[in-house]
Amino acid sequence: MKKIIVYTLTLLALGCTGDFGDVVDFKDVENPNLSEDSVVGQPNSASIWLTGLERQLALVFNETLVLAELGSDNYVNTQTFFNQFMDGLEIQITDPDMRDTQRQIQRLRELAVFGLNEVGPGDPNYDAETEAEFNFFEGLSYLFSAMYFSALPQEPVGVPVTSEQHYQNAIAAFDAAIGINAKPEYYLAKARANYYLGNKTEAVSAATQALSLSGDFDRIVLFDEANGPSNTFDNALYQRATFDDLQPLPTLDFLDPKYSFLSTSQDAPVHYLKAEEALLILAEADLADNNIVAARTNLTSLLDLISTREVRTIDDSIEQRTQVDEGSRPDSADIVVNGRSGLVLDRQSGLVDVPSVSGTSLTVDDINAMLDDDAGLALLYRTRQEVFIAEGLRFVDMGVKLVIDENEILLNENINEGDLGTVPVIPPFIAAVVADLDAITYVPGSGVATTAIDLNTILVANKSSDFVVPFE
Repeated sequence: MKKIIVYTLTLLALGCTGDFGDVVDFKDVENPNLSEDSVVGQPNSASIWLTGLERQLALVFNETLVLAELGSDNYVNTQTFFNQFMDGLEIQITDPDMRDTQRQIQRLRELAVFGLNEVGPGDPNYDAETEAEFNFFEGLSYLFSAMYFSALPQEPVGVPVTSEQHYQNAIAAFDAAIGINAKPEYYLAKARANYYLGNKTEAVSAATQALSLSGDFDRIVLFDEANGPSNTFDNALYQRATFDDLQPLPTLDFLDPKYSFLSTSQDAPVHYLKAEEALLILAEADLADNNIVAARTNLTSLLDLISTREVRTIDDSIEQRTQVDEGSRPDSADIVVNGRSGLVLDRQSGLVDVPSVSGTSLTVDDINAMLDDDAGLALLYRTRQEVFIAEGLRFVDMGVKLVIDENEILLNENINEGDLGTVPVIPPFIAAVVADLDAITYVPGSGVATTAIDLNTILVANKSSDFVVPFE
């Protein structure tokens, strides 16, 4: 029956075969300025192709960020125009966002591979820096495949490979980039892949090498407000104006909106590989090694770094934190959340200061009082959540995975429904609290707000599982 469906759909939807040859296939192009010969073999074509890869990365983040942030406990989605299923972790193969996310990641891979195999070698001005970037982008495609999917093909209509193998492929590609032109973000990308694989020694080594090259590096995704692609999550957090029904947990209110309006030509960037991550990897490894002194040192360095990052002063008074019912969410600076003050901004009293790169509620006193125990590890994960808000990592830290989309399942002979990758991965301890991920208790005027759960404590309580806390 599946094959009959395949043949039928092939006739009806040739554009949905899962074969991404169309990304770089010039055979049917009639415009002589857009032929393969107009790209391959031309001077400076590699640098132009690299610009296209940067654009494609922006499209990847426009897909992954929305799904990952809605699926995490960072934000609650009540009635926005964004995905209506992810907030409850209803991950379905029929969801078009699964299709689009998968395809944008795979397009990134195919563009990078074509750049390495065809465009670069044919360009008389091809240089080592561009070649390294092509390897880096190929590695990113594997890294994102592993972070967000339990299995995904690594070639058009290919056999799905596991996330573990995608991480290994990413490491190989990053090593190739490093071997040509070492950059701190290449080492950090390698550190992240090893981190999620649980390879503590390798992750620490790569993170240390990244910081040795630069102690404050920050690789960003650029967006084009005028010509596109614009930053979709910026639209969700800030530019939607009065359509304010995507809300952060009150514990994260002081970090929202991470993205806000820059200019009519440039949209807010996403900071996706930054030195803060290296320091957090080192601190977590220290805790796993029972070295609280070293963990404190690395976290102190983290605070020092964050203090140098940009804080944007913006007018967010239109936000009002009303959700659907007036006053239904904390919106005043005097509100205490889970026994802590200073987490909620008063957006009606004037301009507010919001970190645009990294922010945290972690203090020097917190670090000095930190112990090598579960409470200390939970504090570290709370800090990870804050530093990486709106960057798509919290979802990965939760151990949740998306699914291969229905078209790929139907049209790829190597995939059947029920196979690895076609069923969502939701750890049982996450599934048990899905309804409470974004839930809060708040009585307007009470001055007190409480989250229904502390997911960081839950993650640490389940640190022995294979889903989360990779160094334990």
